[in-house]
Order: sequence, then structure tokens, then C-alpha cells
Amino acid sequence: MQLDLEQLRTLRAVVELGTLDAAAATLHVTPSAVSQRLRALETTSGQVLLVRSKPARPTEAGEAVLRLARQVELLAAETVAELGEASAPSRLGVAVNADSLATWFLPAIAPLAGEIAVECHREDEANTVRLLRAGTVVLAITYEPKPIAGCTATALGTMRYRPMASPGFADRWFPRGPTPEALSRAPMIVFDRDDALQHEYLAERAPGADPPQTMVPSSTDFVAAIGLGLGWGMVADLQQPTGPELVELEPDATVEVPLHLQCWRLRSPSLDRLAEAIVHGARERLAQ
Repeated sequence: MQLDLEQLRTLRAVVELGTLDAAAATLHVTPSAVSQRLRALETTSGQVLLVRSKPARPTEAGEAVLRLARQVELLAAETVAELGEASAPSRLGVAVNADSLATWFLPAIAPLAGEIAVECHREDEANTVRLLRAGTVVLAITYEPKPIAGCTATALGTMRYRPMASPGFADRWFPRGPTPEALSRAPMIVFDRDDALQHEYLAERAPGADPPQTMVPSSTDFVAAIGLGLGWGMVADLQQPTGPELVELEPDATVEVPLHLQCWRLRSPSLDRLAEAIVHGARERLAQ
């Protein structure tokens, strides 16, 4: 099976931009030409590759072809650079969890500025491999240690979280410490619906507890909300030095989240450099 490069490029454009019209404008062709390229690619592959919804999204087979399209594009750009022709920096997508993005990740990739353009996709660490499978990103920071098909996995270290609250909140809601009764009543802050850290802590100390919850889907604002007394929550050790004054509800009580870097198994200088920078930065800051 021989896949046409222009057809692969067209599939990528449609998925990234969401519609055939937007892809046509970017590729400087007509929407009819985009549709014809997609039909030809599906005929060649023998699979339906795209769900023609708004936004358009790849099928499972389409994800595999989309991953190939991005790999080919990356290798082509690096070949052009090797030949001495001027080209824009390689653009590489990384799926990264919010707390890593707010703490150690950006300093890790800062030395690559101007050489590699990094496209960050913020996602919960439990879901980042989904973007890797779909071909949306080339690397993912995840708690999944087993490499998915076509990828390698490297241990980065552990993010350590502690139950924290503002001093006033702790005095009001936990005068005798985090007892099961107090944990059942005290307001709690969660990052989003995928955030299980607070519930992991509760499960060991107050099984079945369902306290009032405030959702704050930003790492910085999450810590700020705890400092303002809106509730208690699990705060990463890396976030505490720059956040408001907080106290531990239970000394030495932690929830640990081991992180791994999953990366396409592809020989690419820019991909290797980005992966090395992430691994080095993580191992400098995360608990080992």
C-alpha cells in the first residue's frame, strides 16, 4: 500500500482545523479537492479514516494514518534542514498534565527556544496517552508505565501531594485534625472531574464521604482557592514555595503520582532533543 504525501497532509489539516473548508483555505485548494484527496486516501487504505462531523474527527484507523502523516511531516522537515535549506523550527506536540505544566515542565524545555516549537496540550495525566494514540502529540507525560504501540516509556519521577488548607480554614473545620467526621463536612477543592487525588486521600480516612466540592481547573488558581479558604485540597510539593501560606492537615500524609514520558519510537534529532530535555528537567525536580 502506497500512501500519497499530499493526501496525508490533507488528512492532518482537516483533523487539526476541524472542517474541510478550513483545511482547503490553509492548503490553498478548493474544498472539493480536499474531499477528493480524502476519498482517495480512504480508497487506498481500504478504511474509513474520517468522521465527517463538526469538528471532523479521525476513526480508529484514521488515528493510525494520522500518526503516520505527522511522522512523515516531521522527518521531511528535518531532511530539509539537513540539506541546508531554511525552514521553520520543528513543531512538536506534547500532552502534559496541568501541575507539571505549572511547575517543572516549562523550565525543562526553555533551553530549546528557537530550535523546537513545542505545542502543549494540557490534559490529565490519566488521559494524555489518548492524544498520543490519536497522533495529536508525539510525546505524552503520563502515569502509564507500559509503552503503547509504537512508543517508548521512560520513568521521570514522582509528584508528591499533601492535604493542605489555609490556617483559618484548618482552625475552623479541623480543630481536632482530619477526622472522618470533619472530612465528611469540610468543603473540598478539586481540579476537574478527572481529579482523583482528594478522593484517594478521603478513601483511606473517610470512606464514602461526599463533602461539598468547588472545581477550579487551573493549577495556580487551585492553590489560590485553597489559600483563600474555599476548601482543602491536595497540593504538590513543587507548588508550595510559590503559593499562599498553607498548613498540612496531616503531617507526612502524601499521595504520590509517578510520571512517565511516552514518546514515538522514531529516529528524529528534534524529537530526541525534546525528550532528553524533558527527562533531564523532570529528574532534577521530581522525587526520585
